[in-house]
Amino acid sequence: MSNTTRIHLAQRTNDVTPFLAMEIMERAKTLESEGREVIYLCLGEPDFPTPEPIINTAQRAMLAGETRYTHSLGRIELRKALSEHYQKRYKVTVDPEQIIVSSGTSPLMLLLFAALCDPDDEVIITDPGYACYPNFIRFVGGKPCFLQTRPEQGFQPQPEEVRALINNRTRALLINSPANPAGSILSRTELEKLAALPIPLVSDEIYHGLTYEGEEHSILEFSEEAFVLGGFSKAYAMTGWRLGYLIAPKSAVRALQTFHQNVVISANSFVQLAGVTALRKGEPYLAEMRAEYDRRRRHLIPRLEEIGLKVHTQPVGAFYVLADARHISNDSLALAREILEATGVALTPGIDFGQGAEGFLRFSYANSMENLDKAVDRLGDFFQQRGWL
Repeated sequence: MSNTTRIHLAQRTNDVTPFLAMEIMERAKTLESEGREVIYLCLGEPDFPTPEPIINTAQRAMLAGETRYTHSLGRIELRKALSEHYQKRYKVTVDPEQIIVSSGTSPLMLLLFAALCDPDDEVIITDPGYACYPNFIRFVGGKPCFLQTRPEQGFQPQPEEVRALINNRTRALLINSPANPAGSILSRTELEKLAALPIPLVSDEIYHGLTYEGEEHSILEFSEEAFVLGGFSKAYAMTGWRLGYLIAPKSAVRALQTFHQNVVISANSFVQLAGVTALRKGEPYLAEMRAEYDRRRRHLIPRLEEIGLKVHTQPVGAFYVLADARHISNDSLALAREILEATGVALTPGIDFGQGAEGFLRFSYANSMENLDKAVDRLGDFFQQRGWL
């Protein structure tokens, strides 16, 4: 018997847009299954293995029965380790009771915007910026308010331009340093000025630990009322472990904790113990990874410019290069798809990060030097064949 029940899907299913980096990756996987050799430069995922001490801790913890629910804020051992980390690294005091540990930063971002935004409230975000930010805001009924940024300023927000967008429905400014997709960082002076604005700041610091030039700062050095998103995925090569945290002002913790109890309950117990090991024993491994990313960064940028792609913003953090391909096409998604089909090189189209990056392509150098060179060689040959070089 056929089922004729009509399924109604909420409006938010139309408001949330596809994550194009994943769409490109999924098409690349299909090509790979058909026998094509693919070079993946589309995702922000470290190509290093998770450091052995971290894995050993998780294994021991699982065998010891650390497989049950934990406190909804997270294991106190990890929250204390994070508190110690912020004191040592940034000279700021963070009460462990201000920290919420979860299964990655994504659920925390969703819960945070749900706590900050009533319907039609606004959060100011940069354009370009991480592709999922506006979707998190829209999903909870808020409105992303896009601040157009410029390559000569690292695609980072300028305080006076932010101030001009603030109105009585503005609930926060979201910043990201080191930034995705441009790899830029905010200086001490810039952070001080942003912290002086009359709105809360949400600082995505997921790429901390991966800065190659200059000094990275936490917004907590300049404001006790800011929200900080951090995690273990990028710096410690722990993407699949799904471990992140949110540091919140004391006045907001209880509301966020209540949301977290209902939606997530808690992060995996043994993964949280592995996070303690990452903080206390991971620095030598992080330093080694950081040095190799820096080597690749310095090598890739001139190679991209050799094939006609302009890098306006020199990346100094994370592991991305945002390259200008507007002389080739103003449709970055079509171009990325064409490149993938023709060369087997998977890149993220700039439009994934907003209109401000349309015509650009984002390269992730979280891949081997050999593959980076092979990818650029393929692109150079392809551009030459099409008369673009």
